[in-house]
Amino acid sequence: MKKNTKKSNLGELISSLILPALFVLAWIYALSGSMPPGAVGHEPKDLSYLRWLVFFGGYVLVVSFIMHFILAKKTAASIGWKTNGFQYELAFVSLGLGLGSFYALSHGVSALITISIPIMTFLFLAGLNHVKEIIAQKNYAPNNTLILIWDFGMSISLAILALSVTN
Repeated sequence: MKKNTKKSNLGELISSLILPALFVLAWIYALSGSMPPGAVGHEPKDLSYLRWLVFFGGYVLVVSFIMHFILAKKTAASIGWKTNGFQYELAFVSLGLGLGSFYALSHGVSALITISIPIMTFLFLAGLNHVKEIIAQKNYAPNNTLILIWDFGMSISLAILALSVTN
């Protein structure tokens, strides 16, 4: 029985590393100089970086829809929560933001900045909520702690890049 628990804990730890790894991968693609989805010809580096982060953000948000809607109970348990109606609302807004991200990739700087604002707001405030859970509830579930790399890293990166491309 303990062996299954260890496998379960290892699986949970591995799954909780996916978002931090995708954040790092987004920056690897950005810094590699490869052309991001939606780019046409040569564009400034900071715009290219923004496109890569919006692309990865969109991908994660669509997957978040699947996780919070189709795999709701398992996802909630991995965060240290119980499934409830708000989780489905999170799924729906994630799908909208994800699809909006893919639209923005080929509709110019204004669209990229516009979709970045709700994403960075959502992620930064979600990160603060996870910190609150860590402090108040002692919720150290890997999907409540390691997600902070994604939440704060992505929101701060998007904010800096959105400001950079407008100047």
